[in-house]
Amino acid sequence: MLNWFDDLDTPVAMDFLERWPTLEEAQRARPAALRKFFAKHGCHNRQRNEKRIAGVRQALPLTQDAAIREPGRARALTEVALLRQLLQGIAELENMIEELTAAHEDFALFEGLPGAGAALAPRLLAAFGSRRERFESAGEVRTTSGIAPVRNQSGKRERVHVRWACPKFLRQTFHEFAAFSVRQSVWAGAFYEQKRKQGKDHHAAVRALAFQWIRILYRCWQDSKPYEESRYLAALERRGSPLASCLPATVESL
Repeated sequence: MLNWFDDLDTPVAMDFLERWPTLEEAQRARPAALRKFFAKHGCHNRQRNEKRIAGVRQALPLTQDAAIREPGRARALTEVALLRQLLQGIAELENMIEELTAAHEDFALFEGLPGAGAALAPRLLAAFGSRRERFESAGEVRTTSGIAPVRNQSGKRERVHVRWACPKFLRQTFHEFAAFSVRQSVWAGAFYEQKRKQGKDHHAAVRALAFQWIRILYRCWQDSKPYEESRYLAALERRGSPLASCLPATVESL
């Protein structure tokens, strides 16, 4: 199953398991029946379907012991039923999140961010919350989220490492947003490439970018003003930021 389908929590994979819960049952099915099944589920890639059918035909069972196979069959059907309920619950929660965030007065500050999208905009909204007094500075957001690194100094030695004592999902939210913004924001893409050229690996460069984004998002949140890419690019030019020289020529006129 893992070779035939990208994910097992998809309708086509679950329907396949319900119809043929054992390898023996799948191998008894005629190729025409399998092709019809895949067509019914919108799987129109003929080459891939034929590869799946060949995989069914060539697969070898791990055991012929009925004492193992029959309970396995029952378990597969039970887990598919549970998975369907779980996915339904997830869908309902996603609908609730969509409705609640759309109605929130601050959602406009996050929904238009480059790279945020439908998944990350609600997470960023939840990361900052509604209480402006909760964080006194962008630095507090960086530290609380774990994006700010930990610096340990002893004499002339200084050691910098990732902050592990933090809410991991919160840190991941800023990390993922920064990574997606690389392709959607001109300055974010230039900043990321700059860090990579300095020898940073991918995740270190993304964390550094998230560090910068938090300062911007904090100011937008405090002022209740949505982020504007053109204004930020113009500000970089006015301040003579070293990053401005790395921006594509297409934005020099801003």
